[in-house]
Amino acid sequence: MTLPLVLLRHGESEWNRANRFTGWYDCDLSPAGEAEAQAAGKLLAAEGIAFDLLHTSLLIRAIRTADLALAEMGQGWLPVRRHWRLNERHYGRLQGLDKKKTRAKYGDEKLLAWRRSYDVAPPKVARSSPHHPINDPRYAALPPDVLPAAECLKDVVDRMLPYWHDVIVDDLRAGKRVLVAAHGNSLRALVKHLLGISDAKIPKLEIPTGVPWLFELDEADPCHVVSERQLGDPEDVKARAEAVARQAG
Repeated sequence: MTLPLVLLRHGESEWNRANRFTGWYDCDLSPAGEAEAQAAGKLLAAEGIAFDLLHTSLLIRAIRTADLALAEMGQGWLPVRRHWRLNERHYGRLQGLDKKKTRAKYGDEKLLAWRRSYDVAPPKVARSSPHHPINDPRYAALPPDVLPAAECLKDVVDRMLPYWHDVIVDDLRAGKRVLVAAHGNSLRALVKHLLGISDAKIPKLEIPTGVPWLFELDEADPCHVVSERQLGDPEDVKARAEAVARQAG
């Protein structure tokens, strides 16, 4: 017997459309992103998948993606857990910058290291900046030293995995069918763990927006992946992943 776990990256956001580094900045979905979220819900409904519990980040693009997808499934009532540990990677001083202009300024090598290396973080944002989470009321109850000023993917793995092990796995062990609506890098971190992807290979993984990724987990051991596949037309999924890879030019 298996349990479904579905990972869903939010639909295209306003800053995705503008080709800006987004990170923890809380921008909404674009109209195209709303359509992607609704299409994801239709794909899940067509597969006959239903959920018992939703996990999201604290960022509106992930929250609204889940809401729109679940509305298409008739499951808008689903119980929800939200947590900052599912937030996108914090891009430090890159947040808000145009990706192609940043490439022109700093060069391919440095930009690739900041975007896709496993353990190289971009420059940190100042604590006085509105882009530092210490100045956001939704994180006011957290100890300041856990709030990132910039992150590499390794940092995201380190802050996401405790939530996976302590919360989501417990829900799966209780027999809950789980949907996780989050972000490119928080989901990359989780997929790295689930599939045992190496540090060297994980930079090549691109997660397209609005594509449900279905994992069938061993009901007796939810940490064991029995099978996995991304839903939808394979050529469309491939094209969307390639579009993500091309964002910096």
